[in-house]
Amino acid sequence: MPVTHRPARSLRVLLEPPDRALAILLGLQPDIEVVASAAARPAVALVEGLDAVRAVLADEPECRVLVTAGSARPGLREAALAAGAAGLVLRDGPVEELAECLRRASTGETVVDPALAGP
Repeated sequence: MPVTHRPARSLRVLLEPPDRALAILLGLQPDIEVVASAAARPAVALVEGLDAVRAVLADEPECRVLVTAGSARPGLREAALAAGAAGLVLRDGPVEELAECLRRASTGETVVDPALAGP
C-alpha cells in the first residue's frame, strides 16, 4: 500500500510558466503540492507577468495569484494588485520565504515582499 508523506490538506500551487527546479524545491515543503494546471484547482499560483494573472484568474477565479519579480520597478506593485494579484514576491529569494508567502496568500492575505514595496 502506498504511503503518503503529505498532510491530507496540502496547499496546491501552480507555477506559470512551469519551473521544474522551483517545483522540486517547493515540493520538498511538507504542506505544498505543485500542480501542473489550473484544472487541478490550485489554491495559489505563482506567475510571471500581469497577463498571466488575468489568464489564471479567468481559468480559476478563486485562486490567489502572486506575481514574481526580480527587482522593484515603479508602479509594479500597484499594477499587479490592480490586475487581481494577491501580491508580489521576489523571484530569486529563499524557497522557505517563498513558501511562507504562498501560505499567507492562501489565507487571503495580500503579500508584498518589502524589497518590492517601492518607495
